[in-house]
Amino acid sequence: MYTDWVGRSKVNNNVNTQCLYEPLEGVEKLENYRPGDYHVIQIGDRFHGRYRVVHKLGYGTYSTTWLARDEQSHKYVAVKVCTAYSNPKEANIILSLTHPHHFPDNSNSGMAMVPSLLDKFTNHGPNGEHACYVTAPARASLSALKDGSWIRLFQLDVARSLTAQLVLAVDYVHAQGFVQGDLHLGNILLKVTPSFDQLSPEQLYDKYGVPELEPVVHLDGNPLPPNVPSYGVAPVWLGEASENVTLAEARILLSDFREAFLYPEELKCTSRTPLTIRPPEARFEPNSPLYFSSDIWTLACTIWSIIAQQPLFEGFLATENDMTREHVDVLGVLPPEWWSRWEPRRYKFTEDGKPLNRNPYRSWNDRFEDSVQQPRQDSGMPRFDSEEREAIFDMLRPMLSFRPGVRPTARQILDTEWMVKWALPEYEKLRNRVGV
Repeated sequence: MYTDWVGRSKVNNNVNTQCLYEPLEGVEKLENYRPGDYHVIQIGDRFHGRYRVVHKLGYGTYSTTWLARDEQSHKYVAVKVCTAYSNPKEANIILSLTHPHHFPDNSNSGMAMVPSLLDKFTNHGPNGEHACYVTAPARASLSALKDGSWIRLFQLDVARSLTAQLVLAVDYVHAQGFVQGDLHLGNILLKVTPSFDQLSPEQLYDKYGVPELEPVVHLDGNPLPPNVPSYGVAPVWLGEASENVTLAEARILLSDFREAFLYPEELKCTSRTPLTIRPPEARFEPNSPLYFSSDIWTLACTIWSIIAQQPLFEGFLATENDMTREHVDVLGVLPPEWWSRWEPRRYKFTEDGKPLNRNPYRSWNDRFEDSVQQPRQDSGMPRFDSEEREAIFDMLRPMLSFRPGVRPTARQILDTEWMVKWALPEYEKLRNRVGV
């Protein structure tokens, strides 16, 4: 399941929090089937005269996403069905990226890692008019692949290739003038294998399981209203444990452009990136527009999560102060104007950034050993050797500069030693093998 593929919604102040139906595990909130919200979809429904729904891929507060068989091309597609109240700007951004104004160097283009908009249309239902758009399907997010594993690690060659593709994708998106705005493992998808389209729906069910249809039950015993489905559908799991992903399978799509914006035509000052990877300027310079450099911070955190077992900055139920403490632990003292404004520093650090009476204190080197090297050794997987380790550090540290203006661009990251000697060559092996 990759529920995080389909995005997150802004708060709807008119949401009814009352529980009306028996909750179903792994299914979207049923109370959100109401005017202005989710569209009622059943297995076997036909969209736009050609897309036959065969299974569910995921859901989010903006939409549900369905696996469908295109009866014209005889291929599988993902049909994303937006809530009636949502702004379907994501489709327009994907269309702009699919038909770029600025054509990149084809030798290292990240255009292949951006989903192509295959079709878009509007569907009418009892809850309103729903924007729908069609892209190629994907197996799972990188986050879901790690969640499906006990050891939460990718093989070294796979991690290198995934990272190379991600940096190429971000470079491409930035070259088209867009800030991605919400870069994390949940928004990076693994493409389906080339043989996937050869499966009939029956063969698909034999391999991955038939849709699990759970009846929707009204808590007061009344019949269901017509704008609520008669059953819920749990998303299909097309993924596998992260350590089992092979280099030939390690082809990605960068997804979810709901927070993306075209700079400088649109300016955003608020980051909706998860707190653990949110760039610090979003906190300390809240009135300054986010820029391409904000993506670079989250790109560095995401690269770490690809090569490591755990995130660089850990924060279960963390607050902003918890995350700032993590930043100082790893990267040192904040810029003076931020440091002086951060009042809780006096309870956590000396004025020169040394931790006060706190154990354990985990430095950058500690985290790399604890989250990257030791788990790989314990799992019988190769470790990074000292030369590659230093090249990774030399690439990531500038990307995590507190001052956004001194962070490298995605294009400059592609020229770093680790990308040139380790990551990009693994991607080239993949390209030569499967022709991506």
